[in-house]
Amino acid sequence: MGPRHQAGPFPWEGEEGPVKSLFGKLADGTEVHRWSLENGGTRLKVLNWGGVVQGLEIPDRNGHYKNVSLGFDNIDDYVAGAPYFGALIGRYGNRVAKGRFTLDGKTHQLSVNDDGNSLHGGEHGFDKHLWDVEPFTEGSDVGLVLRHTSIDGEMGYPGTLETKVTYTLTRHGDWIIDYEATTDKATVVNLTSHVYWNLAGEGSGTVEDHELTIAASRYTPTDSGLIPTGELADVAGTPFDFRETKPIGRDIRAGHVQQVQAKGYDHNWVLDKGVTSEPEHVATLRDPRSGRTLKIATDQPGLQFYSGNFLDGTLTGTGGRTYRQGDALCLETQHFPDSPNHAHFPSTVLRPGETYRTRTVHRFSA
Repeated sequence: MGPRHQAGPFPWEGEEGPVKSLFGKLADGTEVHRWSLENGGTRLKVLNWGGVVQGLEIPDRNGHYKNVSLGFDNIDDYVAGAPYFGALIGRYGNRVAKGRFTLDGKTHQLSVNDDGNSLHGGEHGFDKHLWDVEPFTEGSDVGLVLRHTSIDGEMGYPGTLETKVTYTLTRHGDWIIDYEATTDKATVVNLTSHVYWNLAGEGSGTVEDHELTIAASRYTPTDSGLIPTGELADVAGTPFDFRETKPIGRDIRAGHVQQVQAKGYDHNWVLDKGVTSEPEHVATLRDPRSGRTLKIATDQPGLQFYSGNFLDGTLTGTGGRTYRQGDALCLETQHFPDSPNHAHFPSTVLRPGETYRTRTVHRFSA
């Protein structure tokens, strides 16, 4: 077991810029480090393992801080197969049916790791690699630049993909993620972040009383394997309508066939704005007890809302409490799942000479 870290004051108090510390060691002795940074009242802890957000603290309406992201206090639990807590996801976030797609007349077989489908990049996706991390302070911003090279054929994907992800904390406390990637062969790319949110604090119990708004009139229904059918279905008159703010728990047990299959919400919402050149506000999450509020802006066309359906009480988090079903939720900005197999979905193809760029902004208040 690697060293365990107790919750407590952030180590950068009184220091300038991100602070690096040893978090643990892999089985082969490789050191895993954690960077701690703070700006504008937001406190962020990031591992070079999987680009994992290991902690994210924000204040409530009374100025009291809590960690609002699920995670572990040791590297062994992350390596053992955590459900992507806080990780960077690639090459392809979400699912690809049967791990197979055809591009320019050639069929590619990906690593399958989810009931015969490929999920979040396959068995050894970007969440299971060490990233190169470079801290920076630029003007009033502080942050980290994370880099990873995925070689041609890794997990079945064509092309060597050079990936750069920048985490920035602004003086206003916004957490911005900028994704960039280039390739030397035509490939598909869909990068995202897999933070599990509980704005009352990780380990504090259910998020069913959290209030959620999503600016989407349609969503992509799935089959029993959670693969999109290709339909863009109206949310009107269904439990999937979050155009007006409502508690997550209001309709989560409505018995809709899509909820039964997914054990709750685990779907891609088709954002009304579509693909945009700049991030636009698409979702608001609020915990009425603490007043903590998260607003998400993105340039992406989709948002995966996952209601923590597969948390089963077998994992113990950073605060020493177990995580049970519905104890957190994910809001993953993305292109649609299985896009390479649906010609009418926005394209995720990246070609040599092009640069994949996307930005997601998380704004906190109370």
